[in-house]
Amino acid sequence: MRKKDLFRMNMEFIRKLPIPKELKAQFSLSEKLISVKEKRDAEIKKVFTGESDKKLLIIGPCSADREDAVLDYVNRLAKVQEKVADKLILIPRIYTNKPRTTGEGYKGMVHQPDPEKKEDMLQGLIAIRELHTRAIEQTGLTCADEMLYPENHRYLSDLLSYVAIGARSVENQQHRLTASGLDIPVGMKNPTGGDLSVMMNSLTAAQASHVFLYRGWEVKSAGNPLAHAILRGAVDPLGRTLPNYHYEDLITLYDLYQKKNYQNPAVIVDANHANSGKKYMEQIRICNEVLHSCRHSKEIASLVKGFMIESYIEDGAQKIGEGVYGRSITDPCLGWEKSERLIYDIADQL
Repeated sequence: MRKKDLFRMNMEFIRKLPIPKELKAQFSLSEKLISVKEKRDAEIKKVFTGESDKKLLIIGPCSADREDAVLDYVNRLAKVQEKVADKLILIPRIYTNKPRTTGEGYKGMVHQPDPEKKEDMLQGLIAIRELHTRAIEQTGLTCADEMLYPENHRYLSDLLSYVAIGARSVENQQHRLTASGLDIPVGMKNPTGGDLSVMMNSLTAAQASHVFLYRGWEVKSAGNPLAHAILRGAVDPLGRTLPNYHYEDLITLYDLYQKKNYQNPAVIVDANHANSGKKYMEQIRICNEVLHSCRHSKEIASLVKGFMIESYIEDGAQKIGEGVYGRSITDPCLGWEKSERLIYDIADQL
């Protein structure tokens, strides 16, 4: 065998992309935006530590498919935030990665800044950084994203106030260790099969200190006391959805938290995905049921810190290329009018 064959891989190396430090220097934040994020991070942290009795809504499109519609949505959300500021902290979902069950289909803005054109990850990295920056500039709201690829987090680490680890990633060691090195809340979803012990193990790992390899460095994490659970429902071996937001589910999670010395016990209830069976209208009922459970149990009330809601300008979903402004091209979302009403209804119950 020739020497060069020892290094072969079955992939084409297209181009070397800039490292996060380089993109951050090119698309840097002003001192004003840095201050806005620091203030928002402090307010959100107090919800998880119990210093604030406000609830969080991580709310927005299933995936950020186009900048104009996403910024339109976030600007609408900012106006509502002013009216519910005494009860709720709204964290816009700007999810720039889209996990795929089979790996096929649209993988998010970081891959395709224009979903109707071919992949371009350099332009994708620039697009997601500009989108998150413009959201803060225009609205003062710092946002949430999913950490689908741990090594990519640093491209946005100075912009995000919340990170979610998805159901397909929560058992992955690199996700857990990277979460342990973040200084913002990280929500760890239960896996698609629904095993809560997997999720709790991920919390144990994320709240602990570790030495590990990250982006070519040997690093030591401090542990993340703001790592917490997200209940998103499950799927059984026959493909049927199994919700886990009911009173009994929340009490079970509370009891699991009591068995170990977790810091800041907390849960965000994902009102869509397997909890709703992806029936987006069910999100309204699910939020109301969880709030009802909170009123009947001080343990649940202390544990539930808020909701994750998939919401956009138009109801439902469409296929790529149909061209309806503000309608999801991935999972179906609750439209703006219903979402706005739901936010006010949640605030009225707190």
